[in-house]
Amino acid sequence: MKFQPPVKPPRDPLNRKFNLPRLCREDYQGDAVVMWTLTVFDRAKGWLNPCFHHFFRELMFHVAAREDLVCPIYCLMPDHLHLVWMGLRRDTDQLNGMSFLRTHLEPELSPAKFQPQAHDAVLRAEQRKRNAFAQVCFYVAANPVRATLANQPEDWAFTGSVLPGYPKLNPLAEDYWPKFWRIYAKLRQSDAGNLVRPSMKRK
Repeated sequence: MKFQPPVKPPRDPLNRKFNLPRLCREDYQGDAVVMWTLTVFDRAKGWLNPCFHHFFRELMFHVAAREDLVCPIYCLMPDHLHLVWMGLRRDTDQLNGMSFLRTHLEPELSPAKFQPQAHDAVLRAEQRKRNAFAQVCFYVAANPVRATLANQPEDWAFTGSVLPGYPKLNPLAEDYWPKFWRIYAKLRQSDAGNLVRPSMKRK
């Protein structure tokens, strides 16, 4: 008789014991730059609308104030969210910020829920250089085009940025990046990168 592997039961979205490998906590602190992806369990849809977008932006301003970070670009997709965060202070902790965001945003998905853990990509030094970093953000903005939801990134209504004090910044505008880097240089504290970080290896 041919061996049949046991069928795994579907994972319970309420079970938070499943964990993706993480880097050391210090890699998410200080002036770390992280691309986050929050996926909805079973890729559930139907929750993305202008009201959700408005609530997300309001909540992001609270995250930015609590953890002293900026979000140069985000892109909300029908079944997942992309965000890029940049820390501004030595005591910025993006893991705390992500926990706060997920806790307060998840009820707005109801009855859907987030998968147990957000996926992250901590950018290395070469990826943080201005031109390389802009390409990372352009990749995020192009998600709706790759998913055939929009012809151009500018056509998607759920892409934006969150920098407290600058509500009208548009990450897809031609003059965005010179403005962004000036603002970032003004907001970032000089000792934000003074952390001893272990080698970037997943636990």
